[in-house]
Amino acid sequence: MTDATATTDAVATETPAASAYRVSHPTEAERAAAGKAARQRAPLTGLGDYDSGDRANPVELLEGQAASRVPELVPIRYGRMSASPFSFYRGGALIMAADLARTPNSGLRVQLCGDAHMSNFGIYASPERRLVFDINDFDETHPGPFEWDVKRLAASLAVAGRDNGFSAKKRRRVVLAAAAGYRESMREFATTGNLAVWYSHMEMDDVLRQIGDQLDERRVSMTQAALDKARGRDSIQALSKLTTIVDGRPRIVNQPPLIIPIEDLLDEGQAAAAYDQFHAIVGSYRRTLQWDRRHLLEQFRLVQAARKVVGVGSVGTRAWILLFEGLNGGDPLFLQAKEAQPSVLSGFTKASGFKNHGQRVVTGQQLMQATSDIFLGWQRVEGFDGLDRDFYLRQLRDGKGSVVVESMVPDGIAFYGRLCGQTLARAHARSGDRVAIAAYLGSSTKFDEAIADFAETYADQNAHDHGELTAAIAVGAVTAVSGI
Repeated sequence: MTDATATTDAVATETPAASAYRVSHPTEAERAAAGKAARQRAPLTGLGDYDSGDRANPVELLEGQAASRVPELVPIRYGRMSASPFSFYRGGALIMAADLARTPNSGLRVQLCGDAHMSNFGIYASPERRLVFDINDFDETHPGPFEWDVKRLAASLAVAGRDNGFSAKKRRRVVLAAAAGYRESMREFATTGNLAVWYSHMEMDDVLRQIGDQLDERRVSMTQAALDKARGRDSIQALSKLTTIVDGRPRIVNQPPLIIPIEDLLDEGQAAAAYDQFHAIVGSYRRTLQWDRRHLLEQFRLVQAARKVVGVGSVGTRAWILLFEGLNGGDPLFLQAKEAQPSVLSGFTKASGFKNHGQRVVTGQQLMQATSDIFLGWQRVEGFDGLDRDFYLRQLRDGKGSVVVESMVPDGIAFYGRLCGQTLARAHARSGDRVAIAAYLGSSTKFDEAIADFAETYADQNAHDHGELTAAIAVGAVTAVSGI
C-alpha cells in the first residue's frame, strides 16, 4: 500500500463527526480571487461614500444605551462626551456602527475591535516585561467587515485634527498615512507565513528607532519620557495613588463619584454580602485562566473592592477595582472587573457565537493582540439588583500608556496614525483572510483616497451629532455633569 493510498483510505473511513471539524483550505490563488471579487460588492472608490439620510437619531441611541447603565453615572458620560467633538466621537461607537451598517461592505470578515479610534491604541507591558504597542480596548470586539475598523480609525484622526486646528490638507495627509499603513502592511502580511504573522508584534524600542528617523529630537525625547512613565504604571504605583494607610494596612481612598469603596457605597450588611460575592467571583473567574496563572493568582488575597468610573463611552457600565495582597502590604495586585455588555456591532452583523460577553471580549482581545494580560479572564455575576451581568477581568495597570491627542502636531499625528494603521492590519491579519483582503486593497492608492474622503465627511457628521447632544443638554432633554 502506498502512502497516497493510505491517505485516501483514512479519509474514506473518517467518521461523520470527525469530518465535520475539517477546515477547508483554499489555495492562495483562490483566496486572492475572492478578495478581487469583493470589489464587485464594495468598489474601492465607493468606500468613500456616506449618506446621512434616514439615519437613527444619535441622542436617542445614546439614551437607549443609558437604560442598562448605572443611572447616577450617566450624566458623567454625557458631560465627558459633550466636552468636544473628539470626546463625543470616543463615546459614540454605537452611532457610527449604525451608520456603517447602512453602507455596502466588502464581506471580508475579521475579528473587529469595534471601536478602533486612535485613543484605543497604546502601550502596555507584555508578560516578558517589554513595552509593546497595540490595540488596547476590546469592549466592542465582534466579527465583521474589516473596513469598519479602518473607517473608525480614520474618522477619529480627522476629528482629532479638527479639534487641534489642523487645515483640511494636513488632516487628509494624516488620514492617508493611516490608510496607507494599513494597506501596505496587509499586503506584506499576505506574503508572510502563518506563524510569522502570529508572532508579529511591535515593540516600543523599534518604534523609537522609527521616530528617530522621521521626527525631531524633541518628539523623540517626549516619547521616551512617556515610555518611562508607562513603565512605572503598575500595581505598586496604583497602590501609592489609590490607597492610604489605615491601621497599618492599605485602604482604597474614597473619591466620589469616580472611586467609591464598597464600604462607602453600601451599608454594613450589604457590604459584607458583596465581599462574599466578590470572593466567589474571583474563585470562578480563576478557572478561566491558564493553569500556571491560576496558581499565581491563588498566592494573592482579596482585601478590598471599589466601584470605579472608567473611560468615556464606558461610563455608566459597572466597573470594579479589586485590591489583592501578596507577600505583604507592599506586594499588591490590582485587578479591574469591567462589565461587558453586548457589542455595539451585535445588531448589525452576524452573531459572535459567545453567550457570555465577557468571554467575547477576552477571546476577541486574545485573537487580535500580539500578547495579552496574563490575568485576562471572564465571569457572569448576579448583581445586587438580582440581574445577571457579564464581566471581564484584567490588571488595572500594567505599563499602560496612551497619547495625549490634544497636544499632537500634524507630523506627530501622521506618524502615529500610520502606526495605528499598521497595528490594525496585523490584528486583522491574525483573524481574517489576509490574502483576500490584500487582493481587495490592491497596490494603488484608491483605498487610501476613499478612506480619506469618508473620514472627512464623517467628521462633518460627528460635529453635527455633537451639536445635537449639546443642544439636548441645553434644553434639559438629557442631564450632563461636566468636569468629572
